[in-house]
Amino acid sequence: MPKSASAPKTFEVAVAELEAIVQEMEAGKLSLEDALARYQRGVTLLRFCQTTLSDAEQRVSVLEGDMLRELPPGEADLAASQATGEADS
Repeated sequence: MPKSASAPKTFEVAVAELEAIVQEMEAGKLSLEDALARYQRGVTLLRFCQTTLSDAEQRVSVLEGDMLRELPPGEADLAASQATGEADS
């Protein structure tokens, strides 16, 4: 297997490696053994990503005091425009 079997350093590295594995498998040029090894690595990476996202969600929940809620459509548009610097006030 070309990539190290160790845990990825970041979520982004794991996603990039997962994308590469998917492309390799979709190409259909891997032997059965290589495909199984890539699949196994993909499962490991997927679990890492799920755990990382779950941990991030818990951190945000704590920071927001468990008060997360959906923004009404108007507020969501305003928040998006403010985040991109489009709103003036």
